[in-house]
Amino acid sequence: MTNFYHGKKVLVTGGLGFLGSNLSRHLVELGAKVTLLDSLLKGHGGNLFNMADFKKSVRFVKGDIRNKKLTEKIVKGQDILFNIAAQTSHTDSMKNPYLDVDINTRGQINLLEACRKGNPGIRIVYCSTRAVYGSAAKRIIDEATLPNPLDVYATNKLAGENYHRVYAKVFGLNATVLRLSNGYGPRAQMKEPSFGILNWFIRLALDDAEIKIFGDGKQVRDYAYVDDMTEAFLKTAQNNDIKGEILNIASGHGLPLINIVKEVVRIAGTGKIVHVPWPDTNKKIDVGDFIADVHKARRLIGWEASTPLKDGLAETIDFYRQNKRRYW
Repeated sequence: MTNFYHGKKVLVTGGLGFLGSNLSRHLVELGAKVTLLDSLLKGHGGNLFNMADFKKSVRFVKGDIRNKKLTEKIVKGQDILFNIAAQTSHTDSMKNPYLDVDINTRGQINLLEACRKGNPGIRIVYCSTRAVYGSAAKRIIDEATLPNPLDVYATNKLAGENYHRVYAKVFGLNATVLRLSNGYGPRAQMKEPSFGILNWFIRLALDDAEIKIFGDGKQVRDYAYVDDMTEAFLKTAQNNDIKGEILNIASGHGLPLINIVKEVVRIAGTGKIVHVPWPDTNKKIDVGDFIADVHKARRLIGWEASTPLKDGLAETIDFYRQNKRRYW
C-alpha cells in the first residue's frame, strides 16, 4: 500500500470530519500528498483538531463542494478523490431537506462535472451509506438488494450513488461506490446525536448519563470500526478494475443494540441504560434489523473488517477520555 500511495496526489472532501480525518491520517502515513477540503459547516462534524498532529503534512482548503468554481479548481492535478463530504444526519434531513438536497445532490454534480471536464483520469471513491437499503425484507443484505430509502438523507445519498455510476458508464470516470454500515471510533462529532448513535452513546457513558434505548433494544445492527472502514477506501482506490461497482463495507456481523450498549457501559465503567418508548418519527424511519453481506468486498478488493468490537470500543473510549474538551 505504501508503494502505491507514496507521492500520489489525493483529495479528501469532508477531510476534517470523522471518516475523512481518519482516512487522511492514514494517507499521510503512507506518504501521499494530501489535500483536505472541508466547509466546517457548523454542527456537521468538521473539526480542526482532527488534523492537529498532521496539519503540517497536508494542504487544507476551507471550502464547500457546492462552490462550482472551487470544485473545478481543486480537482485538477489530483490522482485520487475520496468523496466523503456530505450532510449525514437522518433527522436533520427531514427538518431541513433543502440543505440535504443542496449538499448531497448538487454538490456531488459539481464534483463530478469538475472531474469530467478538468481531470477525467482521476480515481474516485464515493462514500455512500447502508441507509439506502431502508427496511428490507431480508435480514442479511447484499448489494443486489433493491434500495428502499426511508428518509431524505438516504434518498439523496442514493441519488449521489447513481450520479457516480452514470458518470462512470457514460463519461468513463473511474468511480466506485462504498455503502458504509454504522461506523464508530475517534474524531467524530460528539456534541449531539444526529451523526452516529454509537459514538453518542459513548459520550453519554463517559458523562455517566442515562443512555436511552428505544424499545427493548433488540434491533440488530452491524457496526464497523473507523480504521477498518478507512482500509476499505484505501484498498478500493488501488483497484482500477471495479469502475461503477457498489460494495458493502461493514463488519458482516450483527448484534442487538442493547448488547453493544452494555459493552460500552462495561468498558467505560460509567453510564446507565434506560429503556424508553419509540418516538413516532424515529420509528417511521428506523430500518429494522440490518446485517451487511460483505462477500463482494472480500472478493473484489480483498477487504474484511478485522477489529473486534470490544477493542474498537476500548480505543474509542480511551481517545475521548483524553480529548474530551476538543469534542464535547
